[in-house]
Amino acid sequence: MKSTFSILWLTSRPSSGSKAVIALPAVAFALVTALLLIVLAGGLSFFTNPAQDDEFGTAGAYQMLAALAVSLMVLPILTLGGSAARLSARRRDERLSTLRLLGATAALVSVMTIVESTVIACVGVLAGVVLYVAALPAIALIPFQGQALGLDKLWLPANVLVIAAAALILLAAVSAAVGLRQVVLSPLGVRTRQTAPTVHWLRLALGGVAAVGLYAVMSTAMSSPSLAIVVVMVCGGFAGGLAVLNLMGPFVLKWLAGIGLRRAQTPVKLLAARTVLESPKAAWRQVSSLSMTSFIAVIAGTGLALISAAGESSNPAEMYLTGDMRTGVLITVVASFLLVAASAGVNQAAAVLDRRELYVSLDRLGMPRSVMDAARKRAVMSPVRLVTVGSAALAVILLFPLTGAALFFAPLSLVVIAGVLACGIGLVRLGLAASTPVLGKVLAQ
Repeated sequence: MKSTFSILWLTSRPSSGSKAVIALPAVAFALVTALLLIVLAGGLSFFTNPAQDDEFGTAGAYQMLAALAVSLMVLPILTLGGSAARLSARRRDERLSTLRLLGATAALVSVMTIVESTVIACVGVLAGVVLYVAALPAIALIPFQGQALGLDKLWLPANVLVIAAAALILLAAVSAAVGLRQVVLSPLGVRTRQTAPTVHWLRLALGGVAAVGLYAVMSTAMSSPSLAIVVVMVCGGFAGGLAVLNLMGPFVLKWLAGIGLRRAQTPVKLLAARTVLESPKAAWRQVSSLSMTSFIAVIAGTGLALISAAGESSNPAEMYLTGDMRTGVLITVVASFLLVAASAGVNQAAAVLDRRELYVSLDRLGMPRSVMDAARKRAVMSPVRLVTVGSAALAVILLFPLTGAALFFAPLSLVVIAGVLACGIGLVRLGLAASTPVLGKVLAQ
């Protein structure tokens, strides 16, 4: 065991060119932890402090809406956590495959991978808890039912805090272990980059079957006699829709990149298509947060259109509920923007570091930096249209049994959807622009 940790320290200690490679996953886990704890605190506040809700007789409605918001946000947050665990995977895989070729056992490599990922996740989670505590005073000022939420409602119980932190650390360990399979089976292929990650067409088939199943669930949800069952079915349907997007996305990007490769007539288009085909899953992680935002945008726009169609009420309880629903929609959209910003900046910086040797080789061959940067941006922005349209279409399919078609085409709904998508795409572009200096630094070194 002592020799294992000695080797781990020798191969993991940061060098002058690898400090960012270790820092990026920690930063990502800090953001993921803070967002997860804030979402859980806001959602649980309507369950653990129902006294004020009971005064207006609307506790059930607030709890249902809180459960819906949590179901929309928790899965994207955990998805970003899984992506954080796989950041800078190439650096780790190359080190581990080299050790395997030098005679290290699969058990040694597995232990090193899990320990390294877990330690980085622990550092990020601790920083995320600090961010959560620091953000609480501002979040406590958000008004619900005519007054601010208050700090007392937003402090998570110790057991919930520990469970959430443990879940994220476990997610990091499992994600690292799953990504290790190819290194163990084919270390030479990984080290020489002859073994490219693949995605199977079964992803598309299974996703289609799952989408049909989710539509059936949403179609029967409102006919249930129990409100609790309706809430569970609707929340499960939305969470399942987000999972379907993650299942189908990598294969669709691979298919489109293959078409782009065959039609490429410029170096930028050729390099962009090759970048996606090199690892479709990594390419999907670059834009998956935008797919979540697109999905949420349709729900938010439809929800606001529904609230507007209901009109203003003279009942104080209903007036509070209507206003708080608008506030809840705004908070959900802002949280999705934070996810996009965090994912875009961190993932794209990690992608540059993962391809450090490729960019240096292209630079030595004489390729202009502007061409490399243009290809990098195209590899991310090219799938954006498909991601936004496809994600929005899936949200429409799942919402159709609940709302019908009229609300989707209401002016308010269309304005909200278009505005949210425009902001999401803009954040991805900003993330790409922010990571451009990283490419310059890599080439300078």
